[in-house]
Amino acid sequence: MNIPVFVSYPKPYLQRQQDFLDFITQYLETRGIQALTLGVTEYDMKVPLVAVRRILSLSFGVIVVAFRRGEIRSGIANPKSNVGRASRDLSGTWTTSAYCHIEPAMAFQIGLPILILRESGVSEEGMLEKGAMGIYLPEFDLDKGLDFLHTEEWRQLIFQWESNVRSVFNSRGVPTKLF
Repeated sequence: MNIPVFVSYPKPYLQRQQDFLDFITQYLETRGIQALTLGVTEYDMKVPLVAVRRILSLSFGVIVVAFRRGEIRSGIANPKSNVGRASRDLSGTWTTSAYCHIEPAMAFQIGLPILILRESGVSEEGMLEKGAMGIYLPEFDLDKGLDFLHTEEWRQLIFQWESNVRSVFNSRGVPTKLF
């Protein structure tokens, strides 16, 4: 039996982003893990958050891939701040899909193992901010091809996440002991 997990990402617009996803989903498949993605493997007529909740309820873990989506060529955060929040230059940074924040937050609330991968340059805020969930948030650089997926960092992270997913799979459905 394949273990279902939710794989969340904004729709790739570059071939190297698609190649990155293909590598991950093929890896999961070889490990007996089935990637579920709304609009790719799963379809629903309900509003997106209801569909996401349904998929999460069927899943034993979550992988979020925060690809670059929108480029900020010139921008300032907190412009003309006068309450102690320093202004900061956003030029040259990228945004990703809002769902890369929403979906891991939903998964966190129900205690699923989460692995978030952030493409270099994507703004570190919300659920992509270090410390937001207390988990390690690796960054990958697709300008270097798929190099990240062949590093010791990747191997250790995916192994730890997979171990947590298998633990959830093995314990879900086991009755609570009352004594």
